[in-house]
Amino acid sequence: MRLDIACIIDDDQIFTYLLSKKMKLLSFSDTLLVFKNGLEALKYLHPILESPEILPSVILLDLNMPVLDGWQFLDEFTKFKINKKITVYIVSSSIDEADHERARGYKEVSQFFVKPITEKDLLDMLAEVGEQSRS
Repeated sequence: MRLDIACIIDDDQIFTYLLSKKMKLLSFSDTLLVFKNGLEALKYLHPILESPEILPSVILLDLNMPVLDGWQFLDEFTKFKINKKITVYIVSSSIDEADHERARGYKEVSQFFVKPITEKDLLDMLAEVGEQSRS
C-alpha cells in the first residue's frame, strides 16, 4: 500500500528530514507535505477542504511547536467538514500519560507514537490506513 499524500507537522527540522527520508525509502506516499507548525498546516488545508483528491490521507502531528501547537491544531482541524478520511497520528517526544490520555479523546487521532519513529511504525500506519480504506 502506498498513500497518495502524507503530511508531517513538526518544527524539528532534523526529525522531519530524517522521517521524510525513511518515508521515501519505504515508498510511504507519492507526495509529502511538511509544515513547521499547526498554523501553517491549517492555512494550507483550509482552502482545499472541498478537494479530497489533494488532501492528505495521513497527518503525523507533533504536539510541542511554536505559533500553533498540536493540540491547538487538532482543536481547529476537528471543526472542519471534510469529505475524506484523514488519519491523524500523534508523533511526539512526550511520554506523559496525560498527553496520551488527551489524544485518545480525539476521534480523529488513531495512535500516539513516541519519537523516534521506526520503519515498523510507518509500516504499521500504512497497514492501518489500508485496512480502513477497504472497510
